[in-house]
Amino acid sequence: MELLTLSSLKNAAQNQPAAARVHAQVVGVNEKVTRDGKPYRELAVADAQGRLSLRAWNDSPAFALCGTLAPGDFLEIEGEFSQHPAFGLEARQWTARPLEPGEVETLLGGPDALREKQERDFGAIASLVGSIADPRLRGVSQRLLDELGERYRRAAAARTYHHARRGGLVEHVSAMMRCADKIAEVYPGLNRDLLLAGAFFHDVGKLWENCPEPRGFGIPYDVKGELVGHIAIGIEILNHLWRRMMAGPEAAEWPADLQPPGETVRMHLMHLIASHHGEYAFGSPVVPKTPEAYVLHIVDNLDAKLEMMNGAYANGNPLTDEITERVRPLPGNLVRPLPRFTPASE
Repeated sequence: MELLTLSSLKNAAQNQPAAARVHAQVVGVNEKVTRDGKPYRELAVADAQGRLSLRAWNDSPAFALCGTLAPGDFLEIEGEFSQHPAFGLEARQWTARPLEPGEVETLLGGPDALREKQERDFGAIASLVGSIADPRLRGVSQRLLDELGERYRRAAAARTYHHARRGGLVEHVSAMMRCADKIAEVYPGLNRDLLLAGAFFHDVGKLWENCPEPRGFGIPYDVKGELVGHIAIGIEILNHLWRRMMAGPEAAEWPADLQPPGETVRMHLMHLIASHHGEYAFGSPVVPKTPEAYVLHIVDNLDAKLEMMNGAYANGNPLTDEITERVRPLPGNLVRPLPRFTPASE
């Protein structure tokens, strides 16, 4: 039986049942009751790219199995998977076994293509940080890379809607920084250094709000993330790193009359973190009030929306060959994009 990732399984079972195996980590086991009062267990599992919920009814062998599982367990799940109109992807007569140590390491590494992409994306982030001319913005960004780089590499950009996977923040931020770099070429009046640092720092609070464990795919809830939120956490991290940088030996080597003044630079970077959601209703304590803040908000929203659309095309419910059913929070059904023009061969 073919071994599939959760993402490829959803594609395989889109139109007809698919017999398959998947390797995944348990991220939750919940006791539930049907409307008729019958108990069942819901098993949530995840891999590097996706998440799946399986229901074990009380008359199935899987019901007792789920009672022995705990978050963090690694499993091979085998069964016939199909799309249920109400419950989504589900499995019939599924069975599971623990993964061997070698299988666990392979699973944690993720698919080759995804792992290679995230390595390229992290390399692009490091390169763009190194290209920042302002020594204050470059220095504080490099401190973030040096001190929290490993945590940054495994954080998710969101819990559900976009880049909601281990390493998703690196993918999201890399795309934003590369996009911001190109926009700064078109609009030379923008402060490129500030824009790049803002893209790098804008979601740094997700290192607590949306960060999987070192050997896991689940995104646990964090008390600080719940009480404070990633925007306030991001400002706190920036200020902590900034104060230490300014008290360190590197700052002592800078000219005393750097312009604009350091406190002004720090304040503008804080503004980009604070305003990147764009509106009070979406959680920003302040709306964008500088050109760089507007650009950062737009680039953030652009990358998030395109990721949502790509996910919908890949895993959404097709209404026709050309139309995919709406996936929230997108505003409506999606139509397949126009293919690129291909010149006629001579």
